[in-house]
Amino acid sequence: MVKRTNAQPVEPVRWNLKVSRETDVALRTLLASRGARRGDLSRFVEDAVNREIMRAVVHDIHARNSNLPAEKISETVQAELSKIRVNIFNEN
Repeated sequence: MVKRTNAQPVEPVRWNLKVSRETDVALRTLLASRGARRGDLSRFVEDAVNREIMRAVVHDIHARNSNLPAEKISETVQAELSKIRVNIFNEN
């Protein structure tokens, strides 16, 4: 079982991927230069996928809110951050 950074156990799923020989060599060389261990290739792919998903979500949010004034967005963000801070400090 793989452990995520938030300590939530996750059941791994096997993927079969095809990449060019050049990509394979470049990635394995990079990982080897960083002292790669077993599982590092999978972690690299998972991190890259998660970054791309986050980029897509941020892009969608930007597009959805492009017609709002910056002040309104800032007010909304600050209000939500205040709620989160209250919840965090009340838990401790």
